[in-house]
Amino acid sequence: MLPYWRLSAYYFSYFAFVGAFSPYFTLYLHSIALSATDIAILMSLMQVMRVIAPNMWGWLAEHFGRRLVIIRLSAWASLVGFGGFFFTTRFEGLFLAMALMAFFWSAALPLVEGLTFAHLGVHPGRYGSIRVWGSVGFIAAVLGVGYVLDFLPLDAVLWMTAVILGAIALCSIALPEAERPPAHRESASLRETLRRPEVQALLIACFLMSAAHGALYVFYSIFLVDHGYGKSVVGAMWSLGVVAEIVVFMFMPRLLRRHSMRAILIFAFACAVVRFAAIGWGVGSLLVLAFAQLLHGATFGAHHAAAIAAVNQWFRGKLQSRGQALYGSISFGAGGMLGGLVSGFTWDLVGPAWTYTLGSLFALAGLAWLVLGWRSDMESMMEGEVR
Repeated sequence: MLPYWRLSAYYFSYFAFVGAFSPYFTLYLHSIALSATDIAILMSLMQVMRVIAPNMWGWLAEHFGRRLVIIRLSAWASLVGFGGFFFTTRFEGLFLAMALMAFFWSAALPLVEGLTFAHLGVHPGRYGSIRVWGSVGFIAAVLGVGYVLDFLPLDAVLWMTAVILGAIALCSIALPEAERPPAHRESASLRETLRRPEVQALLIACFLMSAAHGALYVFYSIFLVDHGYGKSVVGAMWSLGVVAEIVVFMFMPRLLRRHSMRAILIFAFACAVVRFAAIGWGVGSLLVLAFAQLLHGATFGAHHAAAIAAVNQWFRGKLQSRGQALYGSISFGAGGMLGGLVSGFTWDLVGPAWTYTLGSLFALAGLAWLVLGWRSDMESMMEGEVR
């Protein structure tokens, strides 16, 4: 039987950590007088480890066949690493604690995704009903922590985040193992797949889209608080974006039937160009900020769903897991790291408005790469007929 609630509880706790950590930990770092560059370096460690750790832990899980052991180990080790934040406010100590926590925390999700699909078996369509609890967990945490921080000092975020990490560790103990599906032979080599121009265009564009989100994930909460908004408003803005993301996920099967993946991605990149400029120059208007957060449904939800669908289509058989790992490492890992580090450098140099404008330029570059590098489906069909 499908362990629906045990899997859902893990996703709820895992993304509740994201909802507590990503929006509010930067505020804590800001409160202890770290510079924008130092904050960007620390937060970018999460992206650095998303390049390194999943591939290493995934290989270990595959080689030794101990996927569930690594999931549980990573959960408890993440909690231990996070404990370092309670004992120091020096940059060196914070760097070490962040590196340790991120290294283990980033190992778990790809393995849990594989575990979930192994349990689903021939019913992968039920994945959405489990994954949606992750979005619910994010919203619950971002709203709850934001409300509490209006009454408690900012260092309270450390205790609340640690409690959530403990919940992840407990949920990992309850996860049951699943039989691994039989391996399929891939129809093409990884090198042949990566030589396709549409594959190259997608991966480069996704790298640029994650870079465009760098300032959002590192400085958005600080930006709003500096302009007089309360912590509860910060939580509401983050939640609004995730609600838009959930709605888009619900309608993505219908959208993919009516529109090509390329068309959806082009629309998402166009929305990103508008979104980040609106955040940078429209921060004084709550209405503009709300509109920009609603666009998260396109810039993350539609973009991620269409990109995942394309990777699943192009990387077949055994190449699927390698394709997903490559997509995650290039986009969320390398792209997110670049965007975070660049935004940390430009935040004090040219100001927040131009930093978010740079995010729009990243998205515009990705849009151009998609349009020029990934030809339309009709052009690809005509080329196939010629061959």
